[in-house]
Amino acid sequence: MEKVGIGVIGCGNISSAYLKAMTSFPILDVRGIADLNRDLANQRAAEFNLTARSVDELLSDPAIEIIVNLTIPKAHVAVAMQVLDAGKHTYSEKPLGINFTEGQALAAAAKAKGLRIGAAPDTFLGGSHQTARALVDSGALGIPVGGTATFMCPGHERWHPNPDFYYETGGGPMLDMGPYYITDLVNLLGPVSQVAGFAIAPRKERLITSEPRKGEHIPVHVATHVAGVMAFESGAIIQIGMSFDVAGHKHVPLELYGTEGTLIVPDPNHFGGQVELLKKGGTFEPQETTQPYADGNYRSIGVADMAHAIRSNRPHRANGDLALHVLEVMEAFQRAADSGTTIKINTKTERPAPLSDSLNDGQLAR
Repeated sequence: MEKVGIGVIGCGNISSAYLKAMTSFPILDVRGIADLNRDLANQRAAEFNLTARSVDELLSDPAIEIIVNLTIPKAHVAVAMQVLDAGKHTYSEKPLGINFTEGQALAAAAKAKGLRIGAAPDTFLGGSHQTARALVDSGALGIPVGGTATFMCPGHERWHPNPDFYYETGGGPMLDMGPYYITDLVNLLGPVSQVAGFAIAPRKERLITSEPRKGEHIPVHVATHVAGVMAFESGAIIQIGMSFDVAGHKHVPLELYGTEGTLIVPDPNHFGGQVELLKKGGTFEPQETTQPYADGNYRSIGVADMAHAIRSNRPHRANGDLALHVLEVMEAFQRAADSGTTIKINTKTERPAPLSDSLNDGQLAR
């Protein structure tokens, strides 16, 4: 199949994982990378034997069909709009935007131009999460009833060299980590219909303990501990907790409860991990991972699926409708906290098709 030309804008921390994983997918042809910090772009280009170019050069290159947008969250929509204006498809790191309004504007612009938008996370396409999806689809849980989604840590200022954006508008644990959990839940259960929630910020500033800025204090502008409930159109009710304020905990990342069983789903920030199933009256048993892409960090499989979809004229899975729905759900927790009411979710999205529908001998094929 003819390769799809790729340009990458943003050469920060996450770009290494993307560029390394892109070598796993023959359909992707990375034709250049760019960053406002040209030294950083040159460094990343040398690391991966690529060419550092300007943003304008990437946008004007007719051989590039998809721009992968790895800028910081508050720049996601502005950069994506530039990409659409250049007549190219865009795939953004999560979240799609820092608020639902700008996400809607991006989706409308793409539709008007007849172009595709995609967005991380694509971890739900990993082998363990697709195995969990197959178990749910097989009826192993009976009727889905409920579950829990939990991410809690002390904060990213412990390890990230420049953690400021985690505490700015567009950051916080819900918009930073929520996309992994909520996207995987939509993959497993379908779309969300209502949200209730509470949100607090116990500290007004954070102390950086990572290098090179160890000892600096940064202000907090967002809620850093969010708890809530999601009601799904399928009828299931999921409790969620996202926090940058918890020293440690013993919750698993995702549990799903059904009338006939309980499913343990591994960390949705990774592609692999152990899936466990308890059938009513039994005990938890490890499940064999039956789907590929569970043995590494395939952070760009969503881009590869999008490229194959362009060539085959089919929907791609980490698509704009899914990302916009997840963004509306995440924003709804703060709206629920502010208003003291339950928030109805208005966007609609389909469960992405199982990845097995586009595999040939365990690899993306069409």
